[in-house]
Amino acid sequence: MRRPLVTAQQRALRDPDVVTTDTMSETSSLSGSSDVPTIVVRDGKGKELLCFLEQLIPLDGHDYALLTPVDTPVCLFRLSDDEEPELLEGLDASEPILSTAEVVLQEHELSLVRSAVTLTVAGELEEPDPDDFDDEDADGDDDDDAETYELLVSFMVAEEEYGLYIPLDPFFVVARMEDGFALLVEGEEFERVQPRIEAELEERESED
Repeated sequence: MRRPLVTAQQRALRDPDVVTTDTMSETSSLSGSSDVPTIVVRDGKGKELLCFLEQLIPLDGHDYALLTPVDTPVCLFRLSDDEEPELLEGLDASEPILSTAEVVLQEHELSLVRSAVTLTVAGELEEPDPDDFDDEDADGDDDDDAETYELLVSFMVAEEEYGLYIPLDPFFVVARMEDGFALLVEGEEFERVQPRIEAELEERESED
């Protein structure tokens, strides 16, 4: 499914060549069993997201971390036969839609996690076949702003249909390291450091 959607702030950094860890791979433990270290990111509301640490970028006396979620990020859409799917963001953790999604996922031995930045799904997931989406892109338009999603589950709530979709574009999170903790970078700070982080990543890539 390709949709020209507005991207979330933390999806703005997208260089597939930078990330070496597949976000749909088996979850690593905090004990460091994976080659890639993991770190817990906290947002301003105290929500947490376990991530792989991909890069550290020093800026203005701070270390900024480029991260990818350990569990699989998912996006919730309201579906309609007559209109484009509507991306739902900022739902309260007690929202009935999420409770229904949780039950549906449990039937597939998956768990919905109300994480910082994005909803995530924990459990064994089959990786999509890239050839399936290459064929679809060849038949569709070439809109560079379009994002590609794979449907995970769909369900009904109050006679409306919803779907949890996996974004297939690389999903990055930016955090600021402070006193041994990773704090989610949001708002004006994100807008300020984003282009500088991208420039640093491009420079590192050119040196490799």
